[in-house]
Amino acid sequence: MKNQINMLNQLQELVLTRDELHQTDGGAHTDALDQSIDALVERLDPQPKALYQRLYKKSHIVMAPMSDGCCAVCGMRLPISQMQQVRLAKTLQTCSSCGRMLYNEEEDAPRNMREMSGRGEPRKTGISRFSAEELMVCDLKGDTTKAVIGELAEVMSLNRFVSNPDALVTAAMERESILSTAMGNGLAFPHVRGVEGGGLTLALGVSKKGFRYDAAGEIVHLVFFSVIPVAVSPFYLRLMAGLSEAFTKAENRKALMNAASTPADLWKAFMRTTRHTIR
Repeated sequence: MKNQINMLNQLQELVLTRDELHQTDGGAHTDALDQSIDALVERLDPQPKALYQRLYKKSHIVMAPMSDGCCAVCGMRLPISQMQQVRLAKTLQTCSSCGRMLYNEEEDAPRNMREMSGRGEPRKTGISRFSAEELMVCDLKGDTTKAVIGELAEVMSLNRFVSNPDALVTAAMERESILSTAMGNGLAFPHVRGVEGGGLTLALGVSKKGFRYDAAGEIVHLVFFSVIPVAVSPFYLRLMAGLSEAFTKAENRKALMNAASTPADLWKAFMRTTRHTIR
């Protein structure tokens, strides 16, 4: 059954990648993804295939990691006996609350460590809900996609937003192997899904000289690197759409490039340029 669970996780990632494309370019380049999704569905055994197809009609998130003994999507606490069954992965386990198929997080999986706002603190709005001045990198040194993602993952880790930056880089590059997240206009949106333990977190890096992002030769200057809990994957699509809307405008891209002298200046420019598209 572990092989089937791995296939279901691959299938979910392909489907969510296709959803991202629909959000950014209207789904104009999804033929290859559609074929891969259909082929993977046909490889499933009858029971997981039937369950997948039933759940897919309700939500494109059909798989939920078990995080701290709970379904990471709906938060339902699992019985101890079921926790053990999820870890063993000999049978297909489903959440009794949301019905999603459960899988066990790897022991060294990156975790979100961001501290939640306490009571009495002002409610965060806009991009400040997902990012912070500490996550602004004004002058990326790397000249490859892996090196740049590594810089941003390290900044997240050093500021105690996430754990295990090396695992983040590996997961992000696996996602890039499915389809490049370069979106034109010098923008790229690498991300890692399944980073549980907190909320969506985003780091911004500026490459003043630009670097070749993918095999197509896309030159990128602005990199928005996100770590995403599975449950908020649909919201990430809206965040990415808001970022795309803001930074397809040349004046907003220029504002970030010009502000990339200190993290404080870059952060102020980031909040200002996204105030109308991310609320």
